[in-house]
Amino acid sequence: MKHYEISRSGLKASSVILGLMRIAKMSDDEIRALVDGAVAAGINMVDHADIYGGETHLCEQRFGAAMRLTPAAREKIIIQSKAGIRKGYFDFSEAHILEAVDGSLKALRTDYLDVLLLHRPDALVEPEEVASAFDKLGAAGKVRHFGVSNHSAGQIELLKTAVRQPLIANQVQLSIVHAPLIAQGVAINMADLEQSVDRTLGLLDYSRKQGMTLQAWSPFQRGFFGGPFVGDRETYAELNVALDEIAAAHSVTPSAIAVAWITRHPANIQVVLGTTKLARVKEAVAGAGVALSREEWYRLFRAAGYMVP
Repeated sequence: MKHYEISRSGLKASSVILGLMRIAKMSDDEIRALVDGAVAAGINMVDHADIYGGETHLCEQRFGAAMRLTPAAREKIIIQSKAGIRKGYFDFSEAHILEAVDGSLKALRTDYLDVLLLHRPDALVEPEEVASAFDKLGAAGKVRHFGVSNHSAGQIELLKTAVRQPLIANQVQLSIVHAPLIAQGVAINMADLEQSVDRTLGLLDYSRKQGMTLQAWSPFQRGFFGGPFVGDRETYAELNVALDEIAAAHSVTPSAIAVAWITRHPANIQVVLGTTKLARVKEAVAGAGVALSREEWYRLFRAAGYMVP
């Protein structure tokens, strides 16, 4: 599995991130086994959000209570969390960002976040408020790096009119079957072809140009939590044949190849897992170590229903 620096931040992170949105009902022992097993497999970055768990900061609390990281252990792991979603609305006000981070730090039992992401775009965002919050968090040592999630290039540029810190990451939905981020660029300017419609506003090329790391959430899902495509031989028959054959060629599982498809991209996209099963984590890590050929990568792309004109 690859490790690389996130956007010239000094953070050398694994290409697979352990997402912890589903740990609320796990025991302390189960959480420790999952996290320790992921670390042993080579993962050094975990992903949280203040809303995960159904109650504010619940999953962060479960992580903090279970792990009780020593200072030495804390330095070895990159902790990322997100803020900005409230019940029924989004909130990038300075007061809410500061309050959310304080709540995350208390729940996680740590003095700082390595990375804070703004979770989903707030239509009422005032960049100056975000900038003030980031300045205070950075000066206090509470957050070391900042980024966004589910933001367009234009929304990022708007934030940058006031925010002084580099925005190092953008977490977006991406899988083989949910890949408008990539697919539109392959079929640009093809009249009457749905794939050629630009729904991401050039986000992939913008991110590469800016040196901004993309993080792929729902790497095994179709649509918006529409269910897994791996093993769905009714809807994705051709894709699953390709996954099976390429997996056999590389001595890994089909799920591992779904990860490999993302990590093969030269943008160095990180994959955010949502599983609570260590076996699935190990599959993903194995996949991140597979270097797909161009032929294999494009075969999967076509089998997922995308056109290569």
